[in-house]
Amino acid sequence: MKPVTFLVVLLGLTACDAQVESRKEAVPAAEQTAPALAAAPLTAAGPAAIVQPDADEGQQWAASVVELTPLARQGDRTVKLFGAAGGDPAMNGLHTHIAFFDSPAEGWRVFRIGDVLDYRLLSESPGRVDLELDESTMNPASGEIGSRTRRVIVGWSLAADGSAPATVTVTPAQ
Repeated sequence: MKPVTFLVVLLGLTACDAQVESRKEAVPAAEQTAPALAAAPLTAAGPAAIVQPDADEGQQWAASVVELTPLARQGDRTVKLFGAAGGDPAMNGLHTHIAFFDSPAEGWRVFRIGDVLDYRLLSESPGRVDLELDESTMNPASGEIGSRTRRVIVGWSLAADGSAPATVTVTPAQ
């Protein structure tokens, strides 16, 4: 193969690899690592039931949850981080919360951490999570949109009776 032809083929393959990598980045990590389904499709064994859209407004909020991170190091407390889609997706749009299950009668106690592009759990210990937040920023003078990454410590006091905390703190961190 001539050196020029080899170079053209190599550049073409490199461009294909870059396109595949950019598409992989656009696919959520959970979908990239999902195992292939091995079971054969089911066969109908009776008449189909017709299901109507659920009119409960709460279901709209539930469906907007696009990221969920259960916290495993909180003892017997049920605690989770979650992000709900909303607002302008070009300028943040992931309303990020921490929620504590209080009781069946009370439900969840939810605290809003902020409006970001994405969050990553860096570490967790009882009464504390360390997060890295990716955010859009806007220069008020020029209107130019930029981005930044910052870190925060989300903390709360553990109640002796096991109830959900009354407050949560969000502290800038390095």
